[in-house]
Order: sequence, then C-alpha cells, then structure tokens
Amino acid sequence: MTVKHPQPALQDYLKAVYRVTAARGGGPANTKAIAAELGVSQPSVSAMLDRMAAEGLVDYVHYAGATLSRRGRRAALRVIRRHRLLELYLERFLGLGWDEVHAEAELLEHALSARVEAAIDDALGHPAFDPHGDPIPGVDGSLKRAESRTLWDSHESGSARVARVSDADPGLLRHLHSLGIVPGATVTGMRRESGGALRLRVGRREQLLGREAAEKVYVSVV
Repeated sequence: MTVKHPQPALQDYLKAVYRVTAARGGGPANTKAIAAELGVSQPSVSAMLDRMAAEGLVDYVHYAGATLSRRGRRAALRVIRRHRLLELYLERFLGLGWDEVHAEAELLEHALSARVEAAIDDALGHPAFDPHGDPIPGVDGSLKRAESRTLWDSHESGSARVARVSDADPGLLRHLHSLGIVPGATVTGMRRESGGALRLRVGRREQLLGREAAEKVYVSVV
C-alpha cells in the first residue's frame, strides 16, 4: 500500500510547529514564531493552522498558538526522518558538504517515496544521527533525546564532547568545520573571555569562538 504524504507546504508547517514547540520546551508555537521560521506572513500562518486543525494535525487556539496532535507529531517526524536521512546520504555517498546538505534535503524530502526512504536507510546502515548530530527518527516514530546544553553554557566544565550543531546557517557550519568543531569532537580548556568570546582547545589548536556561534553548538559534558 502506498503511503500518501501531506502536500509540501503542509509538511513544512508540520516541521516548523515541531521545531518551535521543541525550542519552547513543548509550549505552543505562536504565529509570529512560525512565520519567522518559514519566512511567511502571520495571516498565512493563521490560515494554514486553521486548515491543519480541521485535519486533526494540530491543536490550535487563536492568539495562544498551536501544538501538534498525536497524528500531527507522527506526520512531522516522518518528514524529519526523510530529511535527515537525505542529509546523511548526500554527504556520505554524493560528497556534498555538511553546509550544503540541509538546503538540498529541503527540496528532495517532499518527493521521497517510502520505498526509496527504506533503501537509503539500508544503504546507510540504519543510522541514528544526521551529519549535524541531530537524531534521526525511527520508522516507528521513536526519537532519541537531543542534547540541549550549549557550548557557551558549558564553559565551567572545562571539557565537553560536541553532540550536534545547528544547521540553519551554512556559513557557521563552514566556520565550525574549519575549527574542527564537529559532532564527536572533544573540546577542552574552555573559558570565557572578557570580550564575549569563548576560548577553547580542539586537539592541539586553541581557538576563539564568539558567543553567538557557541550558543549553536550543543554538547555533552565529559
């Protein structure tokens, strides 16, 4: 039986509501935050949320915000799974940089069939994480907990392991890659400088990383 995916615009909204509510600790995603996430107008967001509520994908209260219903969360995680599998496939098999794969996966995720998704998953060896360290949802909708402590907030620990990095800014990804700050890397000797930067060591190299960048790197303390 062929699984019919929601239309591309609807898939984007599902992901946006998921991301905004996750960033708010599960609290409702308001129209302003969703509009900023997608680069659309607030009236457009309101109209789509009304439609999604009618289809049972979100619980939406005007002026309060929206949260994904159980059905909506499952649909959002299916899209996120395809996106993150594509990112890893594009990097590992096609040689695209980790700063390039997000934009390409945004285009391809809408057309990926369940059969091709499964084939990509098999080819990759059923991975748990994408190139940026984000967990890949399972076929059953399960999702590993993502690290939420930032590098900036972990300076007192003195040592941390990079778990994941925000994929929103390709320029930042290129910069972090040049410094060796990638998932799996160990960062030591962390201390804040008076100028608002974080001094740290990756391997034998001592680096300075600005606060804005350090707040987009998520770590586990070691």
